[in-house]
Amino acid sequence: MNSRPSSSCSSQHGSCTSYIESLNTAQLQAVQHPPQSPLQILAGPGSGKTKVLTSRIAHLILYHHLPASSICAVTFTNKAANEMKERLTMIVGKEKTAQVRMGTFHALCALFLRQYASSVGLDRNFTICDSEESKRIIATLLKKYKDDLAAKDITLKEGTVLALISKAKAKGHSASSFLRDVSTRCHGPKDSHGSSISSSAVNDIDLVVAEIYDLYEQNLRKNNSLDFDDLLLFGVKLFTSNPDAVSWCKHVLVDEFQDTNVTQYDLMKAIAWARCVTVVGDPDQSIYGWRSAEVGNLARMQKDFVSTEQIFLEENYRSTASILNASLAIVAQDKTRIQKSLRTSHPAGPPPILMSLSSEQIEASFLAGEIKRIVAYMGGTFNWGDFVILLRFNALSRAIESALQKEGIPSRVLGGHKFFERVEIKDLLAYLQLVDNPRFVPAFMRAINIPARGMGEKSVAELIARAEASKLTLVELVEKIHSNKTPDVKPAVKRKIAPFVSVFRNLRQMASDNAQPSDLIRRLVELIGYEDHLRKTQPDWESRWENVQELITFASDVQSGLQDNLAHEGGSENTEETPLRLFLQASMLTSEGEQQNKEGDNEKVTISTCHAAKGLEWPVVMIPAAEQGIFPFYRTDDVEEERRLLYVAGTRAQSLLYLSHAIQRKVAGETKTRDLSPFLSSVVKQNPPLFVNVPPQFSDVDRKVICQVLKRPQPNPSLVKERVAAYHESSRYRSSESWARNDTTSSAQILNPQCTPFTSAGSYNPHKMTLTTSYQDSSSTASSIANPRKPLNAALTKSVIHKDAHAAMLPPRTNPLGGLQVQNIPKSVLASEAPKKTGPLAPSSISQAVVHPSKEQTGDSSPVAPTPGVKRRLGMGRVSTGYANKKFKLPT
Repeated sequence: MNSRPSSSCSSQHGSCTSYIESLNTAQLQAVQHPPQSPLQILAGPGSGKTKVLTSRIAHLILYHHLPASSICAVTFTNKAANEMKERLTMIVGKEKTAQVRMGTFHALCALFLRQYASSVGLDRNFTICDSEESKRIIATLLKKYKDDLAAKDITLKEGTVLALISKAKAKGHSASSFLRDVSTRCHGPKDSHGSSISSSAVNDIDLVVAEIYDLYEQNLRKNNSLDFDDLLLFGVKLFTSNPDAVSWCKHVLVDEFQDTNVTQYDLMKAIAWARCVTVVGDPDQSIYGWRSAEVGNLARMQKDFVSTEQIFLEENYRSTASILNASLAIVAQDKTRIQKSLRTSHPAGPPPILMSLSSEQIEASFLAGEIKRIVAYMGGTFNWGDFVILLRFNALSRAIESALQKEGIPSRVLGGHKFFERVEIKDLLAYLQLVDNPRFVPAFMRAINIPARGMGEKSVAELIARAEASKLTLVELVEKIHSNKTPDVKPAVKRKIAPFVSVFRNLRQMASDNAQPSDLIRRLVELIGYEDHLRKTQPDWESRWENVQELITFASDVQSGLQDNLAHEGGSENTEETPLRLFLQASMLTSEGEQQNKEGDNEKVTISTCHAAKGLEWPVVMIPAAEQGIFPFYRTDDVEEERRLLYVAGTRAQSLLYLSHAIQRKVAGETKTRDLSPFLSSVVKQNPPLFVNVPPQFSDVDRKVICQVLKRPQPNPSLVKERVAAYHESSRYRSSESWARNDTTSSAQILNPQCTPFTSAGSYNPHKMTLTTSYQDSSSTASSIANPRKPLNAALTKSVIHKDAHAAMLPPRTNPLGGLQVQNIPKSVLASEAPKKTGPLAPSSISQAVVHPSKEQTGDSSPVAPTPGVKRRLGMGRVSTGYANKKFKLPT
């Protein structure tokens, strides 16, 4: 059926028909699928799933005439929801878009739990407890088990306990059912010695976790609070037990369905009472098993919704053909996957580069040097923000951050720090949480001493005990003390709590008058003198004060959205919602990093984990540490999920993809030999042409393809020439400066007497020279020299690319030698870049392998002079800007 919106729609929204006309055959089939028939859209990376999901919502509204308010669209991040809202607004208009119930599972549950709180035993003003607060509660509960666990030589941290509780909730286990199951297991069948058949230590841990889970839930209920997992559990309870809460829903759409857990699946089923469901997912991108995601939910849906049909989206609009082919070869090794392919209309483009380097420092230097070289040779096509370095885990970033800093390349860490977990933000939110929910003890315990009022742990503990004994909230108790309505209280306590009570009453009055959240925050920081408090207690108080200003900005930005919520939700029960309550909910449910100021991020190289990069894309993707023990991670229980993770990382790339691994890497201070990831070595063995071991030389053809894929204009040849010249002048300048200050950090001496290494930061310049150790016969080595972009084969998986392969063309120097290096310099590179011979060695002799002795072999024990003015290390979450490079022009 070739459905089209009505003509009246077309006249009302001139562009609303374009959502149909721009779809390919498979996308159109998915959008026009009958709404009463359950649908699974299996969409590969870059295949336009967001476009299809948005278009299907529009089609349900415009063609099938479903009320916008009867459609539920669930995403996994607020960012994805906002993107869909923007697209949908362009098709159906702002009014209808605002009526669609669109957001994360957590936000959807929070919205209806507020509205129908009493039906699931909650108060409407419940507080959403974040993970840090949950850890503090669990830490307190763990104390009574400390001695018993220590006697059994068991270490159990609050983070571990919280993770285990979260996994139990993700599988739908309540505290009582979890405790019952664990108790049954621990006191189940015994062996011949009378011990439980399962591990005693595991039993002990499980039993402690189960007991703490029960106490933790009691604590949350007493504080009138829910954690993030509770939002889903109570949501399932609400939607399955209260028909009024779901009667509005006529169609449910779920994005990233492969990432749903058991509880989220049950939630989807409960909302989809009408059995009208559309889900979008890709089992090849299921990488959150450690978060209890169940890729099996796709099969489960086909059983629960028997008429479910599948449509495959297999046309990729993101990546070049060579990137796509290499990535598919990686994931295709999983023989249990649903067999599907990906194709692209883009040209092949430069093949993915797979490099083997001798250490993690050299690997980091290579990546930093390549970024600078690419920017120069693409003549302004790329900014720093077009590059991402994807890591298996955050700890791998240290050497990379340092290398980027040495090259003067600014960087940022994606999601490096959650804005709402900063001390100054939590201080202010504690007051506002307490105004909204006076029963929330964690907020009271934080606010009572911000700023310091001399209320020690003992005094606070006495207040808590007294409040429990008198059946009062802590707020009620301190107000009675302040008003002299409670006898036998020390005068010092009355004096200390007086400022707190005054501030609290002031804020409560403003909130009851429906004051805007931004005004409440401004008044709060004024009443408690928070700027002065930061100045006295925090060495970096200026930046923290800027975060306070950003919180006020965030409050101002969401106020219009809060007003929309109040207007659209309607209903007698919802009229009691206050701007403060909705602001607090928005602040707790804001996705990681979304509230941070993004200004200038397009001028910084991104460092991210592979997991955090899912759903994003970059023109250039670099994946270091592609090694056994990292891909797959040595502690993994699911090797195939690790394979999918590497596939997801590779498919983030649009035009260039780099993978690298170190022959040796330090682990816990010990240098260990590392092998190439088996995910890659098997691909290289089976299909050598998929990867090459020499970086692209950026011919005019390469530039044309890259610009075509990115839909960017081709750079002016004169600008390319200018930037390349500036790049080489920068290399020459830095190397000269390095030798002038007697920098001896280089570990190679180039044979050409007019070449010395690009040494000041141990940088790497593959345009100048490519130095490889190739463990193969001389004929294959000669072939590699003749063809610098030669496909990899099994023998080349051990090749070593040296950090000083970018050689600055300077007069001959002598420098200490380090490590065993074998240098093979491609003739094609030398012919185009090396100067005429002026020394005793002819260029033809340079291509011969030459072994240099290490310092240990020569007996050289002279100390290596440190590079002045360069920090040795950067921590995660810090933005590095490096030092200014006088010759190299920053990209514009």
